[in-house]
Amino acid sequence: MIGIGRFAWVACGLLALTGAAGAQEKAGDKPPLVFTGIPDQDESRLVERFGKVARYLEDKLGVPVRYVPVKSYPAAVTAFTNGQVQLAWFGGFTGVQARKAVPGSQAIAQGAEDAAFRFDLIANAGTGLTPSADFPKAIAGKTFTFGARASTSGRLMPEYTIRQAFPGQSPEQVFSRVGFSGDHSRTIQLVQSGAFEIGVVDYSVWDLDSKAGKVDPKAVSVIWQSPPFPDYQWTVRGDVDKIYGAGFTETLRGALTGITDPAILEPFGRSKFIPVSNDAYAPLIEVGKATGLLD
Repeated sequence: MIGIGRFAWVACGLLALTGAAGAQEKAGDKPPLVFTGIPDQDESRLVERFGKVARYLEDKLGVPVRYVPVKSYPAAVTAFTNGQVQLAWFGGFTGVQARKAVPGSQAIAQGAEDAAFRFDLIANAGTGLTPSADFPKAIAGKTFTFGARASTSGRLMPEYTIRQAFPGQSPEQVFSRVGFSGDHSRTIQLVQSGAFEIGVVDYSVWDLDSKAGKVDPKAVSVIWQSPPFPDYQWTVRGDVDKIYGAGFTETLRGALTGITDPAILEPFGRSKFIPVSNDAYAPLIEVGKATGLLD
């Protein structure tokens, strides 16, 4: 025979289980909103950054939200194109590629800094190169590394700039050796170590890595800063309103632009997110076509 105390304990347990099941059922009314981001820097930093975003969005949107990492920039575009993710933090050029592949998709928010982004040209101290206001043509003949092949600040805009500075020549003709590091943090380490003499890097990653003590200013420094161009943004597929309900895209935009927590913003190197549209990235389409990197 169960005593009154024992009965009350069992009843409470059953009620708790019933409540948990009800909460699960409610959360399961909609499929998870799955998102990813281009792997532009250290994986541990990406997990920290996007894990906080997932928790924030789940609270604001009222649907399950899950972050899935990818191994490369093209993999992020492929996951978006195939519908494996509904939302992505893209670079300017990968965003252009993704929206071209998925008609109806929209750029909905960018960092306040992304409207006028830049890349930094960095050099190993052994080159003897120093900061310059003009593009330093003395980099010709040295070893050089881009970031990822589809990176805006690590490939697209630097290649365009190099072709403008050295008319009629490709980077392979300008430099003695050309490499692709894969991400901005790796570019810094390769130039710092002397594996490459010159490199190009997202200025916000340079700042973050510098603050984290990962940059030795005696070994590597910024020698030139590019003119501004549009870059990173959050892009969402055009079918999310059908999945999550009318107006979901605007609710998502509002959630992203409403982020004020420094713990979320600082890992991005952004002060805030602001609304944006596809039109803001028209200049990158022209540059992509001019460099032959976009059909």
